[in-house]
Amino acid sequence: MPIPLRSDFNASELRALARKTKDGPQARRLLALAAIYDGGTRTAAARIGGVTLQIVRDWVVKFNAQGPEGLIDRKPAGQPSRLTDQHRQHLVQMIEAGPIPAVHGVVRWRLVDLIQWLWDEHRVPISKQTLSREVRALGYRKLSARPRHHAKSEAAVAVFKIYGPAVRCKRAVSGWMRDGSHQSIRPQYGA
Repeated sequence: MPIPLRSDFNASELRALARKTKDGPQARRLLALAAIYDGGTRTAAARIGGVTLQIVRDWVVKFNAQGPEGLIDRKPAGQPSRLTDQHRQHLVQMIEAGPIPAVHGVVRWRLVDLIQWLWDEHRVPISKQTLSREVRALGYRKLSARPRHHAKSEAAVAVFKIYGPAVRCKRAVSGWMRDGSHQSIRPQYGA
């Protein structure tokens, strides 16, 4: 015995809802259920929907429980976060207090140090990527020092700033423009 459809809808209402909706899968499901309201078989509705009888039964159950909104695909919740609110509070306290070099062995927090601290204190296994996402959600940003080459010469940098390629290029362009040779290259409009 098939599960009956709810009685507060009819085939014309479902077809009107299918025309108005922007969700294609929901429209397909509404049209399949409208065929059932018209007296068609569940097999015909499955053919219209392009699915099996079991899926049509699932649609009927969802439609009876939640109405047309029950036929919309929903994003699954996913895996719950490994960090609880209490873990996050302790993490914020540790970040704000900063590391103690004698105790923690570091002078600034890195993600790997915080991962190790979370494991030591709370036995929470967490990846670097996940902790980075959590720390960013708490309002913190990753800061890194600009890399510095060990053989950098300040004198060479100062000379490059004065006589670098951009200055040479500007001088060459300005000299090129002064001699008038640019006129033969530039297209003449209206001539």
